[in-house]
Amino acid sequence: MQSIVTPPQEPRSRDADRTQQTILAAARDEFALFGLAGARVDRIAERADINKRLIYYYFKSKDDLFLAVLENAYAHIREAEAQLHLRDMAPAQAIRRLTEFTWEYYIAHPEFLTLLNSENLHQGRHVAMSSRVQKTNSPLIQTLAEILERGRSEGIFRGGIDPLQLYVSIAGMAYFYLSNNHTLSAIFGRDLMTPKAHQERLSHMCDVILGYVLRN
Repeated sequence: MQSIVTPPQEPRSRDADRTQQTILAAARDEFALFGLAGARVDRIAERADINKRLIYYYFKSKDDLFLAVLENAYAHIREAEAQLHLRDMAPAQAIRRLTEFTWEYYIAHPEFLTLLNSENLHQGRHVAMSSRVQKTNSPLIQTLAEILERGRSEGIFRGGIDPLQLYVSIAGMAYFYLSNNHTLSAIFGRDLMTPKAHQERLSHMCDVILGYVLRN
């Protein structure tokens, strides 16, 4: 009687989810250190302590894995922002808290910045293909728009503020400072990563952002 060779079966759902999360965590660290071009699937498999073939079982290519890591990274920061409950705050308090959160999150998650650096080197072509990233980020801008409108109707904020431009300014002030801290520190002869320097930067960011949105 001829024996039948069956392909390996997909792991059970819970084990599959756990395996994928292990792969994504290992891949996040690898991509954060080496970028997309320098990352190696062999090293990701070693980090995850799994067979490399299992990575390709879940993700067709290194590019697909990189996109999954980016999607997870965006989802994580947006989920953390949702926990702030900005809609429940007074408008000025909500803008200040979002500014503080963005700064604090970038400091706590430097891998997020390096992943963005790598994706920008590739001209954003991965996230451009992802409807998940777009859907993940849209609610934040809608929330910010509602806060700005509430502040305007209460006579606190000036009108005509684009919520997308405002968020880009908040993120940009934190991102540029942290991504370029080595060169900036060297050029100006000042350690910009001390706790005191961090607090000064955050205070400056809040003053700039609130100074822009407040009517007076």
